[in-house]
Amino acid sequence: MRSPHRTSARDGEQRPSAMKPVAPILPYAGSRTGYVEYDPRAADAAAQAVALIESAVPWLKVEHIGSTAVPDCAGKGIVDLMAIYPEGKLAATRVAIDGIGFQHQTIGHIFPEDRPMRVGAIRHAGKRYRLHLHLINANSPEKESLRRFRDALRVDPALRDAYQAKKRAILLSGLREAKDYTHAKGEFINSVIGQP
Repeated sequence: MRSPHRTSARDGEQRPSAMKPVAPILPYAGSRTGYVEYDPRAADAAAQAVALIESAVPWLKVEHIGSTAVPDCAGKGIVDLMAIYPEGKLAATRVAIDGIGFQHQTIGHIFPEDRPMRVGAIRHAGKRYRLHLHLINANSPEKESLRRFRDALRVDPALRDAYQAKKRAILLSGLREAKDYTHAKGEFINSVIGQP
């Protein structure tokens, strides 16, 4: 008796094992913080990751944020995403995100589980892109702050250049650990979004 999960070649259908799989979330590889020139393919890698996440977790709205979301903005080269979940869905969101291959942080600034960040990677156009996925409540003002900073950099080349100069200066000062780098650039970010 033929298995219901397999089809024969004479049926004119592909076996599931021969079908193209959904692009997986790959293991995250940490590295010391560096300064990477803008890569226009990062936006396409982000779009690929967004489509994968939203398909797997349909209640999420995912947006590309951070330096890779700003044309011509250099940075760490990590694709930052925010996944906005409805009130009351944090636990389900964490389980679903972990289920598609995202991993808990083990380095850098470790976010708490009531405002988690997950890490992973995705392969796009022959290159591996690291992902930082921020899980944010739909009612949190943080989502607007992240959008405001991204959008301000997109429309103001002088501000974008000042942000790049700040990041270069931080690295030239000798700060290389991800946690220290994030803290050092926080003052600039907060000055733009109007938070202390």
